[in-house]
Amino acid sequence: MYTVFIEKRVLKDLDYLPIPDVERIKDIIIALKHEPRAQHTQKLRGYSIRYRIRQGKYRIVYEIDEKNKSVNILLIGHRKDIYRTK
Repeated sequence: MYTVFIEKRVLKDLDYLPIPDVERIKDIIIALKHEPRAQHTQKLRGYSIRYRIRQGKYRIVYEIDEKNKSVNILLIGHRKDIYRTK
């Protein structure tokens, strides 16, 4: 089982999303504890440990640290904005 860490700014971003979408995103984050490379994940090009999951029109971007058995949630946002640097 993996430990999931969520960036502080990600928690703030969740406050601005619709509640039904936040509930589905929470379910996905909980599932990452057991299987961070689930069938519906996609590895991001240009990164060795960064992945993304689609949830409707939102994306969850995270990194997997195999050494420490942890998943770090880096970004959650709308698909049109998520890949722009903040």
